[in-house]
Amino acid sequence: MGLQVQERVTVKQRSRAGGYLMLLLAVAAMVLPLAWMMLASFKDRDEIYTVPIQWLPASFDLSNYADALAAVPFGNFFINSIITTAVGATLKIVLALTTAYAVVFLEFPFKKFVFGLVVFALLVPQQIVIIPNYTLIADLGWINTYQGLILPGLASAFGTFLFRQHFLTLPVSILEAAALDGASHWTRLWRFVVPISSPTIAAVALVSIVSEWNEYLWPLLVVDRAEMMTLPVGLTLLQNNDGVTNWGVLMAGTVLITVPVLIVFFLLQRRIVTGLTSGAVTG
Repeated sequence: MGLQVQERVTVKQRSRAGGYLMLLLAVAAMVLPLAWMMLASFKDRDEIYTVPIQWLPASFDLSNYADALAAVPFGNFFINSIITTAVGATLKIVLALTTAYAVVFLEFPFKKFVFGLVVFALLVPQQIVIIPNYTLIADLGWINTYQGLILPGLASAFGTFLFRQHFLTLPVSILEAAALDGASHWTRLWRFVVPISSPTIAAVALVSIVSEWNEYLWPLLVVDRAEMMTLPVGLTLLQNNDGVTNWGVLMAGTVLITVPVLIVFFLLQRRIVTGLTSGAVTG
């Protein structure tokens, strides 16, 4: 009997060790490219091409960052990315909140059909609607404008779906009591639903901010002037100007693009898991 218990403990220990090993490999696969990018941004060209690989730079020189900032107008890129991300992500969250609230708490014809369209939109690749959207934006004269960058991507099927699943778990009695006190749907949404939905809002906000900040294909299509480019498109301009062999400058530009998103992630990471799992078992 004691031998069987010892064997079970050994099997559990091996299984746990295997799980930790797989987790370590997954973390390494994600972290090592970021570490290499960060360290390479301080290296000169010869150090990057050294064989075997030299991970640490000889000196932490900021010349690559200075060259990147001098080669292209990174200030304009940052301003454009901040504007498109802030406005686009905010509108995405507001539209997703109001749509999900209507689908859950309002009664109207074809309610299930509307939610079915939201679910269907999750299955449709965004690349399919690029040509119709570009034609519409061009006809409106919105090429090289903020509205042309922002408006076509405002509908967030993911955010609507996540909010809807979370709203189904909320206690209906709170909203019924608010309705008896004369609170309108607008008041119930912003004074009752939103405050108790902060983890889910944080999760949707992070996904929206990252997608807006990293969006590349759509800004590449509707912007052809450097002063209106966002950071990902500006990185392509930097590559074209500085050449594909000067990886130190390119890595410096990539770090400048990546760091703001990482900061946002660390600020919101405590609420992300709670928000993404909220309503996960609700139909």
